[in-house]
Amino acid sequence: GQAEYINLDVASEEAWIAAIGHIRERYARLDILVNNAGIGAGGTAVSTPLEVWRRVMAVNLDGVFLGVKYSLELMREAGNGGSIVNMSSIAGIKAFSTQSAYSTAKAGVKHFTKAVAMECAQAKDGVRVNSIHPGLIDTPIYGNGRARLEEMSERLVPLGVKGVPLDIANGVLWLSTDDARYVTGIELVIDGGFVIR
Repeated sequence: GQAEYINLDVASEEAWIAAIGHIRERYARLDILVNNAGIGAGGTAVSTPLEVWRRVMAVNLDGVFLGVKYSLELMREAGNGGSIVNMSSIAGIKAFSTQSAYSTAKAGVKHFTKAVAMECAQAKDGVRVNSIHPGLIDTPIYGNGRARLEEMSERLVPLGVKGVPLDIANGVLWLSTDDARYVTGIELVIDGGFVIR
């Protein structure tokens, strides 16, 4: 296959307009959008500075909104349906007091996904919209905290192990194919059982 890189600040409306414009001009269609950009930020409601709150919302929630807004326009123009997968988190289901801004943004992604799924279903445009809620996944976001990730996984995850990126990628792949043609508006939780404990 072939891949093309387009630089994109997901919090910038102008950047989304330019990126989708490029895709429209070069490919004339868009079949799959995965809104995966996100940043973490620890802090309670009292300890979180407003500028941190706004940055987390800009990347984690505004970025999803803008991606959906402009990608959906192109999907509808092409008339071939499509799949949108928005990356939320277990924090979007189970709020964490030490991650006030992050939990709020990811809960917003969950509800926004459902609203857009209903919008597309009512429009009969063939576009399906779902969210994925990863648990403790071994990614570079943990940096030097890998030992803590191992400890938390053993203690908090019923399956007793951390997830790996491929666990999430497989969920994205399934939601993006015709195997999930009858699936829209769901929260696909991939967390080793974290939220059910």
